[in-house]
Amino acid sequence: MPYATGGTFLDADSHIMELPDFLHRHADHWLVDELPPLSTASGGAQGEGASRYAESKRHSAEQISVLEQNVIGGPKAYEALGAFDPTERSYALDLLGFQAQLVFGSFALASFLHHDDWRVRYGGCRAFNRAIAEFCADDPRMLAIAVVSLADPVAALREIDVALELGCAAVWFPAEPCGGRSPGHNDLDPIWARLADVHVPFMLHVGAQPMEIRDDYMNTGRPPAPGWAGGGEALRLKDFPLLHQSSEEFLSVLVLDGVLERHRGLRGGVIELGATWVPGMLRRLDHAVDNLAKFAPDVRSFTRSPSQQIRDQLAFTPFPFEDVAALVAESADDLYMFSSDYPHVEGGRNPLGRFRRSLEGAPEITEHRFYFENFLRILPHAQSLLP
Repeated sequence: MPYATGGTFLDADSHIMELPDFLHRHADHWLVDELPPLSTASGGAQGEGASRYAESKRHSAEQISVLEQNVIGGPKAYEALGAFDPTERSYALDLLGFQAQLVFGSFALASFLHHDDWRVRYGGCRAFNRAIAEFCADDPRMLAIAVVSLADPVAALREIDVALELGCAAVWFPAEPCGGRSPGHNDLDPIWARLADVHVPFMLHVGAQPMEIRDDYMNTGRPPAPGWAGGGEALRLKDFPLLHQSSEEFLSVLVLDGVLERHRGLRGGVIELGATWVPGMLRRLDHAVDNLAKFAPDVRSFTRSPSQQIRDQLAFTPFPFEDVAALVAESADDLYMFSSDYPHVEGGRNPLGRFRRSLEGAPEITEHRFYFENFLRILPHAQSLLP
């Protein structure tokens, strides 16, 4: 019996665990010697195993016979079923019981996404997008998430078009200033227009931008506490409460620069950044417009409040330990999506069970929105995957 039963479940967050040749095997010939080697050091214990499977590129039959007994609660990262082999991943999806799953990278982005040489940066994006599209190509339930830097708007639009031709389902952007520009800069409007026109969403996700607080805040005069060695993103205690801040900053200026208002067909997902911060962001944006719009002619022309724009066009994935029912009560049930984070350890060993307990007693429509309807609002092309 699959792990998920009794409904429709669309998983807004899962990962490939990249093997050492993931990028180089898909890079243009001129780039191969320029790309830094893939490093899993930032993942601590979760990064172990990449070199072990570099040659075989699969688990043994004996390993699979053990892994299939408890696909969600068993070993994680490189030891998980389907971590890096697409045939295994299809089998894992059968056992998980999810009708679709977004697939993000884990470690490869660090090799190129902020490289000083923009030829390497955008060549790396293309290699990554070829690789993840290939991983997902044979199973329509696996939705490949491309990655593109927004630092150069012309190069970014070119790589977005390539990613769309490869069949990627969404495009992941770093939540940061875009080559000295706001994401709402005129130079970037063709990008938002392109995504809106083809009904392909943008994604923000942990790991594409720095997560660490300033080093000064780590100086207590005492020996430093170790980071969470098992984490897929080298997260420390003091980093966690501020993990979402760069994404909130990016989204806030995106809204206040009128991007969602101008491009009403644009959709976006904010993934693996939790959601406790979302109701407060909605209030802060509404307060900003209500009290300061007289100083901003473009904002005065809004026909929807910022909070309504976000409800219409964005969705967020809570962590399994967050109280989804409380988030819904504080905001709205059209804002949040289910995710497993498979096969990363952060998703836990029973994410669906924890979310179900959180939503116990919620109206059926709220559950449907959380488990699949909000996903379909953001990724309407996935409708074809449902029975």
